Amino acid sequence: MEKIDYIVLGDYVLTMNHALETIRDGAVAVKDGKISEVGESKTLLKKYDAKTVIGGTDRAVLPGLINTHTHAAMVYFRGLADDLPLKDWLEGHIWPAEARWLSPQFVSDAVELACLEMLKAGVTTFCDMYFYTGSTAAASRKMGLRAVVGAGIVDFPTVSGKGADDYLANAEQFISEWKNDELITPCIAPHSTYACGPETLKKVRTVADRNGVMMQIHLSETEWEVNEIISKQGKRPVKYLEALGFLDGRVIASHCVRLDAGEIETLARMKVGVSHCLESNLKLASGIAPVPEMLKAGVKVSFGTDGAASNNDLSILSEMSTAAKVHKAVTGDPTAMNAKTVLLMATRSGAEVLGLGDKTGSLEKGKHADIITLDLRKPHLVPLYDIYSHLAYTATSADIESVLIGGRLLIDKKVALACNEEEIIKKARKWGDKIRL
Repeated sequence: MEKIDYIVLGDYVLTMNHALETIRDGAVAVKDGKISEVGESKTLLKKYDAKTVIGGTDRAVLPGLINTHTHAAMVYFRGLADDLPLKDWLEGHIWPAEARWLSPQFVSDAVELACLEMLKAGVTTFCDMYFYTGSTAAASRKMGLRAVVGAGIVDFPTVSGKGADDYLANAEQFISEWKNDELITPCIAPHSTYACGPETLKKVRTVADRNGVMMQIHLSETEWEVNEIISKQGKRPVKYLEALGFLDGRVIASHCVRLDAGEIETLARMKVGVSHCLESNLKLASGIAPVPEMLKAGVKVSFGTDGAASNNDLSILSEMSTAAKVHKAVTGDPTAMNAKTVLLMATRSGAEVLGLGDKTGSLEKGKHADIITLDLRKPHLVPLYDIYSHLAYTATSADIESVLIGGRLLIDKKVALACNEEEIIKKARKWGDKIRL
């Protein structure tokens, strides 16, 4: 028998491969951080001698969930300013709080809390846009998560820079320092078409091309934004970015709420990936992105939570459930955004949007062992007729039992193994006491 590190067992193994193969009484073999084989448990248990066996009966095994847009450090602002329109929320409350409190230590401590929350919710990869990206990257790596970390770019001074050229220089340095890391993928993140002028966006494109990295941007999030760009640039935001030469398959466009048919066609043609942040868009009353239309046009769409200050959690399972139901109501079509579609968006499509499709997002031989198990022994998960239905409409973060990232066991039987959960929560409470004053 071949010696390996782990065998992960489950009544259902959802590979999320291109055939959407589901294996009953299945198993995943893991060695040296990678998936060695996926198959029936009776076959793999005879073939491999594992140091550790995870899961078992009454479990579902699937790829780790992927959060393609968040601002992780904003967990420390959760609940600070609720029930407000985006512009008022951002300019009147969040930006002033950031100006007062942001520091490398604040970001580092807050990201640890965000990573702990995501781990316990089955999220193994996230894409971040914020400042003090070195602190975000270091904290994420410490916690063991896979992350695409975007260096934020705006045209105005903040606590982390004097202006666009300052942020761009910081971005290049950050990319250089982290470009070869196993878990952290650096990228560049201009905030939006209204916070970055055309010259800044062109410079971002140049930096991205020179370094071969992804770009992420908030795009067409609100009606105000669309009208602002039309007024200043004479084009809707997507067409404006296309005219600048900004768009291609290395762009992650977050929100994309206010799109017309021509813009959807442009995103599909330019192979731009989209992060659908429905719960944040609902809470801020920004609107509902035309996701069924985007999917039909061939746009690659994934799920993001946005920051916890506007969501107010970092659960991709929750995003899946909300999206599957809301889009049925909006379109009047109960077949829209079915269970398999939303789970695909939360796994393989998410990895592809982030440029990580060759590494994660599905359970296939040779990919990184980013694997989660769910405990199906719950009142709300029985009886079980369709595992995809339960994952899309019923499962919650509390059902996550085990989490591996790169073959490293980080959550086992709901317990965090690689960090001090009590200390992370204690630090969060201390920061909250300061911010409250």
